[in-house]
Amino acid sequence: MKAAVVSVVALATVAMLVSGTAAQAPAPAPAPAPAAAAPGAPAPTAPASTKIGYIDVQRVLARSAAGVAAREQLEKERATIQKDMDGRRVELEKLRDELEKKGALMTPDARREKQEQFERKRRDAARAADDYQKELEKKEGVLLQKVLQEVGGVIEKVGKEKNYYMIVEKRNAGVLYASNDADLTDEVIRAYDRDAGGKKK
Repeated sequence: MKAAVVSVVALATVAMLVSGTAAQAPAPAPAPAPAAAAPGAPAPTAPASTKIGYIDVQRVLARSAAGVAAREQLEKERATIQKDMDGRRVELEKLRDELEKKGALMTPDARREKQEQFERKRRDAARAADDYQKELEKKEGVLLQKVLQEVGGVIEKVGKEKNYYMIVEKRNAGVLYASNDADLTDEVIRAYDRDAGGKKK
């Protein structure tokens, strides 16, 4: 699948706040009191940790079961289209060879008719190729958008379970550096495959 086509999917939709565990502000300083705090008095609240993770959506699409299935479906469509276009190409080559080898022996009307036939079929093939390309891109967008919508729910679930404050998409967010520990891609793929497998039962 062409990477350019895949990029038409809006990857930013999966960058989201996934937990309500926003950092808490420190508790207000207590009123002036003796140096020694009263026994049993609660200590000031420390700021909550803010874990931020990222995922690589392209990797999810390439390695998840649903992403692989979507690509295989598109490849089947592409193979069918390629078979039709190969048949058109063979037909055009046959007409061209006939014109080159036998054109001089044809009457002017027969040669003109054969030439018009060749040009007509050539234009039809060009239009078909363009239509097929648009059709494939449309189907690709629909399939991958479906996968991405499902992945969005999995990302939210993983984020909440692991108490992440935010999960971003690595490429769209322009992440320049991140620890490997912040990469949740493989975990999201495993959770996505588990969810997809459960739905099939």
